[in-house]
Amino acid sequence: MTGTVTFESVDALLTAARAGLTRLAPAEAAAAVAGPDAVLLVDIRPAWQRRREGEIPGSLIVERNHLEWRLHPSSPARVAQARAGQQWIVVCSEGYTSSLAAAALNSLGIPATDLDGGLHAWRSAGLPVSFGLTPVEQIVGAPKAAPASARASVRASARSSARSSARGSRRGSANLGDLGGPDVEHEASH
Repeated sequence: MTGTVTFESVDALLTAARAGLTRLAPAEAAAAVAGPDAVLLVDIRPAWQRRREGEIPGSLIVERNHLEWRLHPSSPARVAQARAGQQWIVVCSEGYTSSLAAAALNSLGIPATDLDGGLHAWRSAGLPVSFGLTPVEQIVGAPKAAPASARASVRASARSSARSSARGSRRGSANLGDLGGPDVEHEASH
């Protein structure tokens, strides 16, 4: 293919993607979201990671495989928050996949950067994380149609599942960061 940029390694691809970003530390990302510019967090992790690691309150859930279609303002599949000029901070588990995703958004003219260190850095900085599983294309912490008692039951179940998964992951399994995962959310639910 002519005109295709190639890289010698994934690390080289990641370095090139990050060269075009002003990555934000957790405190900087929190300040940007709370500031007057209406910057939004978009969490691109799959359901199994969000269930295990938690979610950032106020973030929009858009899994990676649909990101460009949901955030491009002229896409017929866009979410309501996708407006021209909307600034995005992309979140993954550790800040690798989010860098590549933010670079892809920028290549489409969608202003984006990512959270340096991902959700793990956010949580380590003492910033809020909620447990439960927010549906795709919804805001974490936004009111849901289910009664409060049902939501509490789902949250308790997810916390229990996350604790069980965490205990299981300490027994010799490798940390695959953004890459590994036992569960895949069914495509029809998107």
